[in-house]
Amino acid sequence: MNGNVQTFNPAAEEDTIDLMELAGVLLRKAWALALAFVIGATAAGVFTKLFITPQYEATSMIYIYTKSTSITSITDLQIGSQLAVDFQIVGTSREVMDSVIARLGLDTDYKKLLKSVEISSPSGSHILKIVATNPDPQLAADISNAIADELRARIAAVMNTDEPSTLSRAYVPEYPISPSMVKNVALGGIGLTFLLAAIFVVAFLLDDTIKNEEDVKKYLGLNVLAEIVVERGGKTKQAG
Repeated sequence: MNGNVQTFNPAAEEDTIDLMELAGVLLRKAWALALAFVIGATAAGVFTKLFITPQYEATSMIYIYTKSTSITSITDLQIGSQLAVDFQIVGTSREVMDSVIARLGLDTDYKKLLKSVEISSPSGSHILKIVATNPDPQLAADISNAIADELRARIAAVMNTDEPSTLSRAYVPEYPISPSMVKNVALGGIGLTFLLAAIFVVAFLLDDTIKNEEDVKKYLGLNVLAEIVVERGGKTKQAG
């Protein structure tokens, strides 16, 4: 006699049937889910186009060494890396920002301008990158270049040396860095589709109405002994 005893687990079978029924419900509602994706994607695209202001980014770079700086030793290179960090702080000082505001006639203040500017030094380099972000691409380039010029002059005054060299001037960007139309459209379509699918799932889980013989066994624990044919509106239906 085989000692392995196989037991029947009604709960496991019920869960399997529920998952199959749920998959069937979502499959039958595939047209609605597809429509939700189209509506969500369209709405997100329109909202992005009409209500989100594009932002443009322009970058200029300066080399922190001057013409008179010696770079023939490792010590000089290490000092240059340390100075890069100091110059980042100098670049975000109120004196530099206020000079840029006055030079370009900007309708802003120090704090607002500072939020739109990022000054960084790539690790291990002796280069300062000045990145300016603005809804106006021309103004973004002007701000980046103006900060670079003011920073070079400020460094020369603080260090009592020649001005650092300009590595590259900022150019007027052609395309915005944000918002991403593709990303927003995809998120809008997927988000609305997921929301509608969640509604279908919740409605399915809360639906405990008896529709067929399997539901009678499932919810009442009874066996169906007979079925009665009922005619409604000219259509023939079977009732348990």
